[in-house]
Amino acid sequence: MLKEERQQHLLDALKRDGKVVAVEISAALNVSEDTIRRDLNELAEAGLLRRVHGGAVTKALTETAYINRSQQHTEAKSSIAQAAAQLVQDGQVILLDCGTTTTRLAELFPYDLRATVITNSPPAVMALAEHPYLDVILLGGTLNKATLATIGAETAAALSRFRADICFLGVNGLHIEAGITDFSYEEAQLKRIMIENSASVVALASADKLGTVAPFVLAPIASLTHLVTESGVTDDVLLPFSQSGIIMIKA
Repeated sequence: MLKEERQQHLLDALKRDGKVVAVEISAALNVSEDTIRRDLNELAEAGLLRRVHGGAVTKALTETAYINRSQQHTEAKSSIAQAAAQLVQDGQVILLDCGTTTTRLAELFPYDLRATVITNSPPAVMALAEHPYLDVILLGGTLNKATLATIGAETAAALSRFRADICFLGVNGLHIEAGITDFSYEEAQLKRIMIENSASVVALASADKLGTVAPFVLAPIASLTHLVTESGVTDDVLLPFSQSGIIMIKA
């Protein structure tokens, strides 16, 4: 088999299964594992997949500026946010992560909700400003202009002082083996604190985030208590997540 044919086979398997295992592919194609590893390395260098130990996984889409992301998948984000909003209750301490979907969630919080919301997202704070019964705490720090989120040591220190009933987490990648991942190293550190300091952790993820991997790992998939995603995601895609004990909510 020619190299181009092998590599296309690898990409087809990755698209179908969300991952490829070098030892399995080498046996199926009757070539050495070293040959498959070289193919995977070349495809990774071309930006077509992400290498992991023993094989490769689908690469998460590159993060774009906030204004661009706010105009993408708007219907899916609204549906996901509407479903997630059903989880908030009076009296809760709520950690709200940065991101376009979490900002949409803030816009959908019940007007009469009586709770405390802690966030590093200035856009979410603006969405909550008119809520009469909410205590809203904006974490200080340096503004990441790409994501419109506060980041840095000051943000992390402030965040560490809170214990929340529920956290709504924006994610760039969710993979059953690689875990919860993000494009930003500093934001990954903050999300990790949010996870550790919350009784319930709800990931808000459109279909394109499932089965993908971004560069920085936050935590294993089992750290989530809930996953809210699009209604069109098939049960076989969600099965590995539900088998990890995560409550699935399809919006």
